[in-house]
Amino acid sequence: MKGFFLEVILRQFIRQLKDKLETNPPAVLTLGFFLIITIGSILLFLPFSSKNLNFTNFLDCVFISTSSVCVTGLSTINITNEFNFFGKTVIMLLIQMGGLGFMTMATMVAMILGEKITLKDRLVIREQMGSTKLSGMVKLIRYVIFSTFLIEGLGAILLSFTFVPKFGLKGIFYSIFHSISAFCNAGFDILGENSLEGFNTNPYLLFVISFLIILGGLGFHVYIDINNFKFNFRKYSLHTKIVLVMTLGLLIFGTIAFFILEYSNSKTLKNFNFFDKITNSFFQSVTTRTAGFASINQTGFTESSTILTIFLMFIGGSPASTAGGIKTTTIFLLIVTTISFIQNNNEIEVFKRRISFSLVKRAIGIFVISLLLVNTVVFVLTLIEDVQFIDLLFETISAFATVGLSKDLTPHLKDITKVFIIILMFIGRVGPLTIIFSFYNKVNRKKFKYSNGNVIVG
Repeated sequence: MKGFFLEVILRQFIRQLKDKLETNPPAVLTLGFFLIITIGSILLFLPFSSKNLNFTNFLDCVFISTSSVCVTGLSTINITNEFNFFGKTVIMLLIQMGGLGFMTMATMVAMILGEKITLKDRLVIREQMGSTKLSGMVKLIRYVIFSTFLIEGLGAILLSFTFVPKFGLKGIFYSIFHSISAFCNAGFDILGENSLEGFNTNPYLLFVISFLIILGGLGFHVYIDINNFKFNFRKYSLHTKIVLVMTLGLLIFGTIAFFILEYSNSKTLKNFNFFDKITNSFFQSVTTRTAGFASINQTGFTESSTILTIFLMFIGGSPASTAGGIKTTTIFLLIVTTISFIQNNNEIEVFKRRISFSLVKRAIGIFVISLLLVNTVVFVLTLIEDVQFIDLLFETISAFATVGLSKDLTPHLKDITKVFIIILMFIGRVGPLTIIFSFYNKVNRKKFKYSNGNVIVG
């Protein structure tokens, strides 16, 4: 009798879960990422993934799996020394699935098998890609898959000119791994403990990695516009214009700022020649945009540069890309809204287009939720970890924005802190709003409106 009741309860739970998933695309995305992380954790935990054929600490495996799927790059252990070829391949595949999104991978498999893409699948794809339209989802996925493998393939070929002469035949795998890691903005490397610091005087490698990161952080909607209209800026969509302007502006600003702030710092740029100073300043500006590779030891930066890095990490890349952060479009909308308020304009206009209040409300929501989440976690971690506040803030922002840069703090974190960082990475990749909507996706449509009330602001 007891078994019968348990079976009934289990069936009821499965039925309710199925009904919820069918009507809630955000919940499907959240669950999908969770399942990939779980499978990845188990594979990395098993002995055949380890170099010494031993079980790896399970929490570290969960951390690495989450960091890979969420394309972060933070690591509690040295993956080069800990995992064998199979383990590194698992990490590479997790990065690929996390960068593209599990729904993209599922759709690709479905298309290979000749299965139809249902309306439910299209709704989930739309949620994942951040699209406003339901039509053309399959075509978009095809474009995403083609452009991803094309760029990553070209990136691997270009990187092989450096890695193959240095590492021999292993350099082929190194080239593929780092091309995927760079384009997916993951920041994982298998070069040892110092990331790309051994290549900081190799401008060719740094520029190849940089452009892979930039391309990965632009978003696939931007690719489509550029492909359709070439370099005719006026014909681009408003989204593409904002992304390109913000990306270029942040890259230039970051490069100049890092160059000035670190020019005479003996721990970073002082001993480089002028060209290498420019190159590494540019690379630092690029990698802070959610990539996580480091050509310079982050512990050597001045506090000013650290604050600048935190600022750039928090912004991150662009929507529908492999990058994290609150996104370039979010910060752009907040800036133009503020300017519009200062100018006392009734409408928010940019590039001869009007911005709807719903978009502004979404941008404000993302910003406030992200800020509250990061501040809450930092506050809790200050009670757990005995480290400098700015280093803890740096680590937290890096996790949330799925960047992966660290001030050599990650390997020394307590277990409870690792759990918080895991949760932050997951929220940062899936998106705060997506996770909220996965639990609560009702639209409140009131049949009446209250009268306006006055509040003194400012």
